[in-house]
Amino acid sequence: MEIRVAKTAGFCFGVNRAVELTYGLLEQGHRVATLGPLIHNPQAVEDMKRRGALVVDSPEQVPAGYEVVIRSHGVPRTVYDALQAQQVTYHDATCPFVQKIQHIAEKAEKEGAVLLVAGDKNHPEVQGIVGHTAGEVFVFANLEELKAWKGPSDPQKPLFVVAQTTFQVTKWQESSEFLKKAYTNARIFDTICNATWARQQEAEDLSQQCDIIVVIGGHHSSNTQKLVQVAAKYTRAVTVETASELRSEWFADVKVAGVTAGASTPSSIIEEVLNSMSAEINDNMSFEEMLNASEEKRVHAGSIVKGIVTSISANEIQVDIGAKQTGFVKLSELTDDSSAKVEDLVKVGDELDLIVEKVMDQESRRGRCHRVQ
Repeated sequence: MEIRVAKTAGFCFGVNRAVELTYGLLEQGHRVATLGPLIHNPQAVEDMKRRGALVVDSPEQVPAGYEVVIRSHGVPRTVYDALQAQQVTYHDATCPFVQKIQHIAEKAEKEGAVLLVAGDKNHPEVQGIVGHTAGEVFVFANLEELKAWKGPSDPQKPLFVVAQTTFQVTKWQESSEFLKKAYTNARIFDTICNATWARQQEAEDLSQQCDIIVVIGGHHSSNTQKLVQVAAKYTRAVTVETASELRSEWFADVKVAGVTAGASTPSSIIEEVLNSMSAEINDNMSFEEMLNASEEKRVHAGSIVKGIVTSISANEIQVDIGAKQTGFVKLSELTDDSSAKVEDLVKVGDELDLIVEKVMDQESRRGRCHRVQ
C-alpha cells in the first residue's frame, strides 16, 4: 500500500505559537491556566495538565497566583475586562488571523454596520468575534441559512462580512457570490486563514488520487471536520485522534492511502499514525499486528511508560523504557529534598511509572523523563 502525506498536515502557526507559549511558561515554573482547552487535541491537553496547567471556563475560575493563556481562538472583549478587573496576568495567544477579524468586528460597530459571520455560532472563535461588537450580528453556517436571513433591521445599514478562519472554502465562495448580488452595500473580507485554504485545497487534490483519506485530528475540531468533508467529496474519508483508532478493515484492497491532519494535531501523533499504516514495518505482519507493534516501538513527548532502573549516578538515574530505548530521570524529579541521595530513593531493578518529557535523540533512542506523581 502506498501512503501519500499532505505537506500541510499538522500544527498551524497560531496553534503552534499558543502551544510553545504555554509549554515555555510551564518550564519556567509559572502556574498556568488556559481559558478552555488550549487546542482541539485531548492528548496534548492532557499532557499540559500533567505538567501542571489548569483548564478553566471563565476568569472567575482562575485560582490566585495563576497566569492565564488566551488560546488561539480568541475571546470576547468582556473576558479581557474581567481579567483586568481581577488583576490577573494574562498572555494573549490569539491567532493573528483571528485578531484581524476581531478588528473588523470593532470597525463594524464604529461605523454602524451589520456584521455577518460565516461559521459555527457555537465555536469559541466565532463567539469571540461576535463579542468584539455591540452592533447587529448574524451568524450563518451555509448558503441556505444566509438566503433565509431576512436582512438587516435597517436596509440602509452597510454590511461587513467575514468568515471563521477554518470555514470551508467552497461554502465561503458560494456565500460571497450570493452576497455580491443580493446586497450591493456589503463589504466582504476574505478572512479564512491562508493555512486553511492551502490545507483544504491539498486535501481535495489528495483525495482524488487515493482510495481512502485518513484525517488525523480531534473529533471536536472544526478544521479537522472540514478536511473530512472536503475529502469525502471524492473518496472515502475517515478521522482518527490517535493510531489506536485505526481499523485494519479500512485498508482492505487499498492501493493508495492519503493522510492529512488538522491544525491542532501534534507531529508526534502524525508520526504514530504513519508508522502504524506503513507496511514497511514488517511485510510479514498483518496490518492489525502492525498497529499493536507500533505502539510498542515508539515513544514521544507525553508518552506514559514503565521504566526499569539500570544505573544510578549522583544527580540522575538511567532507565530502560522498552524497545531498546533509554531514559534519564533527574534527582529533582524523584524528590524535593535537596539533601537526599539517589541511592536511598531507588535501586537498580526498580520499576517506575514515567512520562516522557522530551525525545532528545531519535537516532540513539534517548529521552528525558519525569516521574508520574
